[in-house]
Amino acid sequence: MAGVGKVFANGITAVNDMSLSIREGEFVSFLGPSGCGKSTALKMIAGLLAQNSGTISVNGHSPGAGADATDVGFVFQDATLMPWGTVFDNVYLPLRLRGISRDGARDPVLEALVSVGLHGFDGAYPRELSGGMKMRVSIARSLVTRPKLLLMDEPFAALDEMTRFKLNNDVLNLWDQQKLTVIFVTHSVFESVYLSNRIVVMAARPGRVADDITLDEGYPRNDSYRNTPTYAENCRIVSKALQSTLNGDGHGA
Repeated sequence: MAGVGKVFANGITAVNDMSLSIREGEFVSFLGPSGCGKSTALKMIAGLLAQNSGTISVNGHSPGAGADATDVGFVFQDATLMPWGTVFDNVYLPLRLRGISRDGARDPVLEALVSVGLHGFDGAYPRELSGGMKMRVSIARSLVTRPKLLLMDEPFAALDEMTRFKLNNDVLNLWDQQKLTVIFVTHSVFESVYLSNRIVVMAARPGRVADDITLDEGYPRNDSYRNTPTYAENCRIVSKALQSTLNGDGHGA
């Protein structure tokens, strides 16, 4: 994205002159306080919102452009499942919208459920699932089209800490196994440092890149990483960068 801006109808400038390049295979977190334009930027990349200025290219095409849009998966903050549909029905939805028959979709749907640890739950209803399991269904639905880019908008914010830690590990495994590029929106320094090899710190409104931090710590990461001096130091660095944006000291980009 280059020089991207978004002004809403009420006159609020959510994002201003945001420029950023993300390489294939990266795990990038957008980090910043509430209202800094993180989710707005993510939705513009997904093609769910149109920018007012600047350009965005996603895997070589415009955001949300035609059939190519299936190479992007989106996970919302809420699971947004159809309560009247089974787990299978909810994961099948993107394929149904593409005109693929239920029988033709069976294998990819079941494969997606296996990938998120929900083998055997295809006949269950959302009301029968825990919050963490509902989010797994949402992730499976985003993966069923086998995207190259996975966009995640604070998907674990409403979950308890232990469930959040488990899903963090699961997302890292999916990222590695499926060779995804991931952009993950969060307001948690600790989550961003655990997951990412790069953190984009966004300044308060209007949203823009205030800092771009590369983390050299390799993968795989596990729960023991949270107790290492490297993790603590990376959290300190990122916290300092975030605090600078809150104080109005971010350098912008």
